[in-house]
Amino acid sequence: MNTNSAGRPPVTLVVIGHPGRPSFTSDWADGSVQAAKAEGHDVLISDLRDFDAVERARSFGVDGGFDPLKAHETLPLPLDAVAEAEKIEAADRIILHFPMWWFAPPAVIKGWCDRALIHGRLHSVDRRFDSGHGRGKSVLFCVSTGATEDESGPHGKEGDARLLLWPLAYTFRYCGFSVLEPVLVHGVHGYHEGAAKDALQERLRTVIAAQRGRVAGWDNAPRMTFPADSAFDETGRLRAGEPASSPFIRPLQK
Repeated sequence: MNTNSAGRPPVTLVVIGHPGRPSFTSDWADGSVQAAKAEGHDVLISDLRDFDAVERARSFGVDGGFDPLKAHETLPLPLDAVAEAEKIEAADRIILHFPMWWFAPPAVIKGWCDRALIHGRLHSVDRRFDSGHGRGKSVLFCVSTGATEDESGPHGKEGDARLLLWPLAYTFRYCGFSVLEPVLVHGVHGYHEGAAKDALQERLRTVIAAQRGRVAGWDNAPRMTFPADSAFDETGRLRAGEPASSPFIRPLQK
């Protein structure tokens, strides 16, 4: 059995960001659970169907002005957010399963990050990016789109799906995580009929079956690249000569 640096079985957290059961998203997540267990991991599950995705002042017992960062430091924390933070802290690996909606992850995924990545526990002023609280942890996004692969590519009408995932990836990078290249499955929607529907179902069964190999090969899977802290100058701008790893962060043009 594999063990982590603490000498215990690795812990995998599977997060499900889809409101429906059954769904391809939830079936794929079940595949991740079974794959992680087959590798000897302890598995935690966050099913976000009923998770409150909005950071609210009243969740902290506040009526009026509200600063979330200060609230995290000075007020009793909402128990549902703490429960999610504890899972993230316990996990060595996180697998997020969700569809792309309106060119982004569903709101519940963003809200889960807003609320569960608690300031002072999962990130802080002195511990972020290269020195983030999540150092040694890694995350994989397993994502479906309704559009075709061509439409979801760099030159596609729907926009580059990988680029649309960058803000979520950088959220985890901010917290110190390593981010695996996402797994994207295209053309997943309910309008298929007849032979097209049968072909889709067969293709999705193949995707789910392949999850065992993805989890088993986790350590050797390619990672997204981000500039190191040392690549930025004292103003926070990318230094001249540093390579651009994303259109979101690129060298100053002279």
